[in-house]
Amino acid sequence: MVNSLNDIKAPIAAELQIFEKKFRESMKSGVPLLNRITRYVFKRKGKQIRPMLVFLSAKMCGDVKESTYHAASLIEMLHTATLIHDDVVDESYERRGFFSINALWQNKISVLLGDYLLSRGLLLALENKAHLTLEIVATAVKEMSEGEILQLEKARRLDIKEPIYFEIIRQKTASLMAAACSAGAASINSDPEVIEKFRSFGEKIGIAYQIRDDLMDFGDDDIGKPKGIDIKEKKMTLPLIYTLNQASFLEKRRIINTIKNHNKNPARVAEVIQIVRAGEGIPYAKKVMKKYEDEALKIIESIPPSDARTAMIELVHFMTDRKK
Repeated sequence: MVNSLNDIKAPIAAELQIFEKKFRESMKSGVPLLNRITRYVFKRKGKQIRPMLVFLSAKMCGDVKESTYHAASLIEMLHTATLIHDDVVDESYERRGFFSINALWQNKISVLLGDYLLSRGLLLALENKAHLTLEIVATAVKEMSEGEILQLEKARRLDIKEPIYFEIIRQKTASLMAAACSAGAASINSDPEVIEKFRSFGEKIGIAYQIRDDLMDFGDDDIGKPKGIDIKEKKMTLPLIYTLNQASFLEKRRIINTIKNHNKNPARVAEVIQIVRAGEGIPYAKKVMKKYEDEALKIIESIPPSDARTAMIELVHFMTDRKK
């Protein structure tokens, strides 16, 4: 049985509590509207997986330092900024069951808030001379932007093959988790080999995490009710790519036509979901996800045992077994 997030957080519970206070303080501005919006953002915080990755990675390398809190704040600011910008790009008006920032304050404020968070995070790193952390996070920002643009480019033609798909999710999703793990390690240990080990771990679990997200869009007995959100947004996911590769010419043409021209039609979307579920797309995606999960765990198991390592292993299982 997979432990709850609260159980997994136990070895870093004190650090996360301190982090929340420091993070809230670091987001303050002299502009009242900004403070009002950031308070709203803070109340809607998610699972805190990325700060957990920072602190667990750091604790696996030694005792948490002030630089670890700076790294976690920088990662969380970047993550929050990208979510806000994503909602603008995707024209999404809901996030985690709440109204998105662009739904309440419109696109101009949303873009500027995302810019503020990015700049505040970069300044935080410079103020504390965290140049290595800044380099790690700046690289992640670059890769996330490239991944998003690559996905938008390919969505127009729906010609994504598996190598392109993996490059997109490596950049869009896995790069930030890789940055969280490597920044956490770098806050304690400056050895390039150690930092690279944690970066590679974060990248692999990030890819597995995204494939799990893909699976949840189709649903099965383990995952629950299918949503079809990715189809509506013309996003090519691993189960769908595999299904298209195995489909007959006519079936492939109908699926692509649905995604391109009928992606708002519930009946047509449900038909595509059923085709994917009836084939081997979901078992194939699960197999690939497990491969990346196992590779990530193999890296972590090479590190000396500790409560933090045990919690990190449990977090990996949580991320690939989650239902939402």
